[in-house]
Amino acid sequence: IEVGSFVSPKWVPQMAGSAEVFAQIQRKPGVIYGALAPNLRGFEDALAAGVKEVAVFAAASEAFSQRNINCSISESLERFAPIMAAAQQQGVSVRGYVSCVLGCPYEGQVAPEQVAAVARELYAMGCYEVSLGDTIGTGTAGATRRMFEVVGKDVPRAKLAGHFHDTYGQAIANLYASLLEGINVFDSSIAGLGGCPYAKGASGNVATEDVLYLLNGLGIETGIDMDKLLVAGQQICSVLGRPTGSRVARARSAS
Repeated sequence: IEVGSFVSPKWVPQMAGSAEVFAQIQRKPGVIYGALAPNLRGFEDALAAGVKEVAVFAAASEAFSQRNINCSISESLERFAPIMAAAQQQGVSVRGYVSCVLGCPYEGQVAPEQVAAVARELYAMGCYEVSLGDTIGTGTAGATRRMFEVVGKDVPRAKLAGHFHDTYGQAIANLYASLLEGINVFDSSIAGLGGCPYAKGASGNVATEDVLYLLNGLGIETGIDMDKLLVAGQQICSVLGRPTGSRVARARSAS
């Protein structure tokens, strides 16, 4: 479970209380509680909060990298070197993210080869898994399959994950297309919460409830209880005062 993000509170104020969240959660055996840590300062803050897994992120688009973290792709990758060294020393696992793998709000389409180059670098520097994200949710099932076909030549598919936002309602289709390409790990967000502060109009990550419904229908065992998931989704939406982004949750509440 990715619990928080140790980024600059100036740029992403929503994540300013991540250390407080980590201090209050009830940790359960067998569950890894991770957090985003884009730089060494963030890594040190995460470590102080008791985080055992951190995530670093790079973009497959030069324009997005410049607008998001104010540096080039190559510069962003260089910044991860001290994080990787510190993580290895502290016994902390590192997961990698690549954003804008199926489209960029500034550049438009992104070549799969560009995605592969960034994913290859993250894997080579020690990320145990690389999650490929359709940050603005413009991807289609066909583009998703082509992207994984190309990236899968450079990074073992068992080390890749899918991360799909649902802006155009294609997240579930893209997730299924990824399954057909041998991808078995996916990021999701309960009630479809989230978005991207640097991609206007981007909706949240695919709803966990909807992913579970798909996987249950395919006979894929996850160990997740749908009823408990729906209750958790209702609770967080009630606290936030916003409607759920899960189609399954909406259908169940109406029945």
